[in-house]
Amino acid sequence: MKRGDPMKLEQLQTPALVADRAILNANMRAMMAMLEGKTLRLRPHYKSNKCAAIAHKQMELGAVGITCAKLEEAEDLIDAGVTDVLIANQVVDPLKIRRLAELAGMCRLTVCVDDGENAEALSKAACEAGTTIHVLVEFEIGMERCGVADPDLYVALARKVSTLQNLVYDGIQAYAGHVSHMASDEERRSYTDENAARLRSLIELLKHNGIEVHTLSGGSTGTSRIKAEQGLYTELQAGSYLFMDSTYRALGNLPFRNSLFLLTTVVSKRGALTILDAGVKSLGVDQNEPIFLTMDGEEIKVDHMAVNEEHCKLFSPDHDLSLGDHVLIVPGHCCSTVNLHDRLYLFENGEVVDRLAITARGKSR
Repeated sequence: MKRGDPMKLEQLQTPALVADRAILNANMRAMMAMLEGKTLRLRPHYKSNKCAAIAHKQMELGAVGITCAKLEEAEDLIDAGVTDVLIANQVVDPLKIRRLAELAGMCRLTVCVDDGENAEALSKAACEAGTTIHVLVEFEIGMERCGVADPDLYVALARKVSTLQNLVYDGIQAYAGHVSHMASDEERRSYTDENAARLRSLIELLKHNGIEVHTLSGGSTGTSRIKAEQGLYTELQAGSYLFMDSTYRALGNLPFRNSLFLLTTVVSKRGALTILDAGVKSLGVDQNEPIFLTMDGEEIKVDHMAVNEEHCKLFSPDHDLSLGDHVLIVPGHCCSTVNLHDRLYLFENGEVVDRLAITARGKSR
């Protein structure tokens, strides 16, 4: 290859995380088109891409801010110039609370709480830093994770937050991630409607107690269309719509396509067994098995597969793969796969057209 010649996708050292730029951009446009004319605004989740350049692109297309899970991710976003960040999680460590209060002076920063003592600690730190922290009190709606489950206790905590200095109660965090991958649209819609009834009741109870709800934030890729049609939530925290994965591909009823792949190489063959040079250190398989494709996008069927640290075993693939051939893998889980890589290569028509740093890789504190 001569200097200045475009690099072919197959010339990348494998395993390499790659994305089809045209499909990635189409997915971003499809999400904004879905929300056009709706009361639901996009606040995409950073956990899926962990890439500051992509976050800025999402903001350019109309996202109102970015959601993240951890304080380090918030720091990465703020360092990159993002001015509206939601940490959709609880921050309770004293050192982290102090840092959060400092960051609140650099952007509009919102954090979730589900405990009164935590709210008091946030207020104290914000007063000492001379900053204002926006707060969403989390409501537990089926994830059995964080959040206040009892409506009366929720109202009491929301009232407490509203009275604490340098804190602003903005509204409700209500994330039902367990609904996102339900197989049928009907099942997802039924669960979402049930949760909506609980949330409407909670909002009425808050209003009855003189507490206004300005923000209801949550939702995911799998429930994005339902949330948009429902008209209850004000913010959508979808993230996987950018890339998709084999788990979402199985749903088959979303307006987003697979754009993210792991480029791999056949490194060994023995009878019906074919070995690829990628394992769990470069491929997220925590939610579903991956899908294997030829470089032309044709699916490679296998009897079964297994993944080790640095190898992927394909048993009886229905394609005649040779040593040195390249195989594209659709990850079982896009979010965990991205977090295993330092960079993302964008390609179009088989040529590498850009390289993006995954700036928040490993930032899980």
